[in-house]
Amino acid sequence: MQTLDVALAERSYPIHIGPDLLSTSLIRERIRGNQVMVVTNETIAPRYLERVTASLGDLQCDTVILPDGEQYKTLATLERLFDALMEKRHSRTTTLVALGGGVVGDMVGFAAACFQRGVDFIQVPTTLLAQVDSSVGGKTAVNHPRGKNMIGAFHQPRSVIIDIRVLDTLPEREFAAGMAEVIKYGLIRDPQFFDWLEQHRSGLQRRDDATLTEAILRSCRNKAEVVAADETEQGNRALLNLGHTFGHAMETFTGYRQWLHGEAVAAGMVMAARMSRELGWLDDDDVARVAGSLSPWGLPVTAPEGMTTADFSDLMALDKKVRNGRLRLVLLKRIGEALVTGEYHPNALTRTLEAFCDKG
Repeated sequence: MQTLDVALAERSYPIHIGPDLLSTSLIRERIRGNQVMVVTNETIAPRYLERVTASLGDLQCDTVILPDGEQYKTLATLERLFDALMEKRHSRTTTLVALGGGVVGDMVGFAAACFQRGVDFIQVPTTLLAQVDSSVGGKTAVNHPRGKNMIGAFHQPRSVIIDIRVLDTLPEREFAAGMAEVIKYGLIRDPQFFDWLEQHRSGLQRRDDATLTEAILRSCRNKAEVVAADETEQGNRALLNLGHTFGHAMETFTGYRQWLHGEAVAAGMVMAARMSRELGWLDDDDVARVAGSLSPWGLPVTAPEGMTTADFSDLMALDKKVRNGRLRLVLLKRIGEALVTGEYHPNALTRTLEAFCDKG
């Protein structure tokens, strides 16, 4: 087992990475009260719920099984979780356990931030994307029909427990979607990691234990360092959103049903690379290298069919990075160095959008 810490003073917590961690006492050790609510979804429950509840000993352990899918990441679904907490009489000393992917983790974290004005929660991510990204850093939210993750809170977990064995049953498409977020860390701040990912692609595609553990560890270390320096995204934490402004617009356009989050981020990162070329920071070879790191995983590198430049403009205007009416974008100065900027000519953005979708 590998362990690293997210250094946030009194809110610091460990990330544990290794095989077969669901059967250990790690979850139980991080629970401070005598009540726990394990929240999962219909896909994960038959595979791992019993193993997790069995590890909790004699605690009052209740469960909630939510529907599976980004389209259910809503306030209406969240209400079911609050209903269960109230019906089972959970108190301020309860702990919520998020057993699932990013949707489960985001909703459980938001519920923990809100219930009785804040209770403990533990992240037990079961997808690669959740393991390397959404489970770390305390961003919690639900979606709104007009925008992704627009209703939420910062609320750090007590621990993140990453069992790489759960990836054995992860479908290829979801594994590839997670790789988009892994690749992102190399692009924004770790060029040596980006090189390593290119060199070890075959081992990752085989899901070799040692290679996969190293990729997850380096991804989590990159995110932990960024979060420790800027917990509530007042500055450089926004760099973690490379491709996300474009990607969130695509997810919203498709009603959160057509593409996985990582797929939208992949296409968005190519768009960011193209925009960076428009501004003179990347050249054609750099853009091709970015796309070439994603396309072998079967990830999309263009916009959804039927999406227009007008659709992008309307949806990106609601992005959380808009400041005083100006849309800030995460772009690349070079591979391994990102920046957040609102200083660009509108024509550069227009040309980028027109290259990816039908003109609107």
